[in-house]
Amino acid sequence: MAQSSVIVWMIVLAFISAEVSAFAKLIDRPLGEKVGITLNKIPESLHDSEAKTVANELSETQVISVNDELAIVSQLLDRVPLIDGHNDLPHVIRLLAESRLANFNLTDLSDKTPWSSDPTSHTDIVRLRKGKVGAQFWVAYTNCKTQHNDSPQKALEQIDLIYRFIDLYSDTFQLATTAQEIEDVFGTGKIASLIGVEGGHAMGNSLSILRIFYRLGVRYMTLTHSCPTPWADNSQLDNPGQEPIHDGLSGFGEVVVQEMNRLGMMVDISHVSVATMEDVLNVSKAPVIFSHSGAFSVCNHTRNVPDHILRRLANNGGIIMVAFYNEFLSCGKSANIKDVIRHIEHIRNLIGADHIGLGGDFNGVDRVPTDLDDVSKYPNIFVELLRLGWSETDLEKLAGTNMLRVMRRVEEVKQELAFTEPIEEWIPIEDLRPEHKLCLTDYV
Repeated sequence: MAQSSVIVWMIVLAFISAEVSAFAKLIDRPLGEKVGITLNKIPESLHDSEAKTVANELSETQVISVNDELAIVSQLLDRVPLIDGHNDLPHVIRLLAESRLANFNLTDLSDKTPWSSDPTSHTDIVRLRKGKVGAQFWVAYTNCKTQHNDSPQKALEQIDLIYRFIDLYSDTFQLATTAQEIEDVFGTGKIASLIGVEGGHAMGNSLSILRIFYRLGVRYMTLTHSCPTPWADNSQLDNPGQEPIHDGLSGFGEVVVQEMNRLGMMVDISHVSVATMEDVLNVSKAPVIFSHSGAFSVCNHTRNVPDHILRRLANNGGIIMVAFYNEFLSCGKSANIKDVIRHIEHIRNLIGADHIGLGGDFNGVDRVPTDLDDVSKYPNIFVELLRLGWSETDLEKLAGTNMLRVMRRVEEVKQELAFTEPIEEWIPIEDLRPEHKLCLTDYV
């Protein structure tokens, strides 16, 4: 009997050894799966009760292992702000609550109508805290239907909404406009809140409005959205059968980039065509960003970034913040966290860990990956990368130190251009088509 027990335990130890040697393959398992041996991997020759005892003991070890990984990630995100580059919560508040903050409580929307049933509702304070978000770029988005109409007004309304919910929930949020302010706010335990404008049409072809945006705290502008502007081509023009309008930036588009450099506003080239990416990288004196994009080599969607542009981005000192929209991740309607990891890994392998961030696009999309279904799930990404052997230093870069570096360099370029006068150029009238002029007056 004693000899039989020895044999049994020798078999169990052999299986444990095999599992340890296979540790490097853990990334192929779902995040929720426990690490180590499961019951169906124990030899059938073991007595049922002995097998159950062994499995239970190993299960306790497995839970500790997963919890240890989460503890490492939690500690990391306690010392470095997790900065997300793109969240469309203000847009969803406009759609679901008519921008009336009195109509709901942002603390917890997970079981509140209509938020809980809307596929674009991913954000509330409880989930932001659970996700360890340290800083968020809130997006003032205006639909392309507003272009050449009331886009500046709509953008200002969205900026006002962002200010209002920051003020209403001031125990959670605080406005930040610089890298240092992000770190200062993070140090108080609040979520640093920044503003980005999505869609260059929001500035109404006016550098004056661009400058007003900056004074109101806007720290990046996405040059286009799902429509081109009269001065920049968007990504849809790279689709088969489409023709470029400007073949990148027009002359006035180059001026827009130059004025953004002078102001200290980051140039966001998510949503733009490849030719526009090239032109921006030729013109900009400051690092540029992709606030919510992916790698074209992983998913050949025109919203993603080709390798040759990623290499130029690294030379520019900029950052690509990986989005979580299924169509950009897997080129299909379904995706999981592994797809996000593939994009991140491809970018790191191509240009290094210094140029990657996260720009989930939560509240701006209706299909997000398994295990990343709302803002509470950011730590899952870091656990997966930890299992792949990422160092804590590289994880800190992904979380926020890369974006802090980019912002500081943009601020330095602003100082270098401090004695440059504001650009007082108007968009050439010939750049505007007849349909662009319908809402214009002859007031000079």
